Amino acid sequence: RAYPSHRSVEKAIAQGVQYLCMEDGAVLGGFILNEDPQGSYEKGKWTRALARGEYLVIHTLATEPSCQGKGVGKAMVEFCVRKAKNEGYGALRIDVVPENLPARKLYEAMGFAFAGEVDLDRNIPEIPSFALYERNLQNRSGGASETE
Repeated sequence: RAYPSHRSVEKAIAQGVQYLCMEDGAVLGGFILNEDPQGSYEKGKWTRALARGEYLVIHTLATEPSCQGKGVGKAMVEFCVRKAKNEGYGALRIDVVPENLPARKLYEAMGFAFAGEVDLDRNIPEIPSFALYERNLQNRSGGASETE
């Protein structure tokens, strides 16, 4: 089964949470950024106790294969960090297929902390668990977090 599906992309576009990284009219990558963890995020070993709505979640971050290793993924994650900070969220979170080592290395290099590998109750037999990552930002009152 293809992921993301056309239906999920159309839904994200309609909700205004689908983002594309483009250059000269060509799509280099894309992602969804929203407040919906799409699963049991409370199972994570997060560094901060934040309620849903106090953090943003990156979903389906992907780059065009010809662009891999050229900084496109990093640029998209940097955009997400800036947007989450500017909008006053306490953290940016993401879940990754555990075997996706390039993605995991990218998030770790960009200051995301590993928050455990858990079953998010998504009922996807081929992906029984996900590796969770979190990057602390500022708190809602605008103060810096301990990690900055």
